[in-house]
Amino acid sequence: MTTLEIKDLHAEVANPDESGEPIRILKGVNLTINSGETHAIMGPNGSGKSTLSYAIAGHPKYIVTQGSITLDGEDVLAMSVDERARAGLFLAMQYPVEVPGVSMSNFLRTAATAVRGEAPKLRTWVKEVRESMNELEIDSAFADRSVNEGFSGGEKKRHEILQLGLLKPKIAILDETDSGLDVDALRIVSEGVNRYKEREDGGILLITHYTRILRYIQPQFVHVFVGGRIVEEGGPELADELDANGYVRFTAAAGRDADTAAIGA
Repeated sequence: MTTLEIKDLHAEVANPDESGEPIRILKGVNLTINSGETHAIMGPNGSGKSTLSYAIAGHPKYIVTQGSITLDGEDVLAMSVDERARAGLFLAMQYPVEVPGVSMSNFLRTAATAVRGEAPKLRTWVKEVRESMNELEIDSAFADRSVNEGFSGGEKKRHEILQLGLLKPKIAILDETDSGLDVDALRIVSEGVNRYKEREDGGILLITHYTRILRYIQPQFVHVFVGGRIVEEGGPELADELDANGYVRFTAAAGRDADTAAIGA
């Protein structure tokens, strides 16, 4: 059993304005994810959902000022980015980056070697990659192309899930994996995520605006994220409420709380 535990997490980012004062984004996040669990975090734009994923992964732009993140009791915040990956954390980014000059095949084998601690045997590795690409309906020609260079949005997301299946992390954080996907790509990507969960008993943190991906990847837990923190938790029925009514009930309540706090100060 693997457990990712986030307690009272606060984080900020540097402010590009003249004031120079950092911008507080996360304001006390508490969340626990265990093996085999799928958690969906839903919230409006600018609520801090992606910041949470970057803080877990170790993006240097986001500074954790308070709280803790542990993976099986180990202090994640004390780890470098590559150490977090080797420990079993995986982030599928909303906007996967291009890496010109590095082929997908070399990138994948290098990443697998780093995570597994030794280079996979070439013959079995080629078979493993080929089978994974077939499952995700990725043309074999992509193996020789530079990482994400010239890929469509759907192709980039499929390759993120290809990495997920090959690297076999303990906890997968999927940051708006459904954005930019057509109906077919959404189905294929979702099936890849479900295969990962079934085969590895992995824990999943799925960040999304919409419920359409939740028709394919069914969460046991749904969290509403507003104003840098989780303001409501429930089961799949909570996602249905958000689909029907939006976030107004929660954003309005968050606004009232902020006004009350300002008056008290």
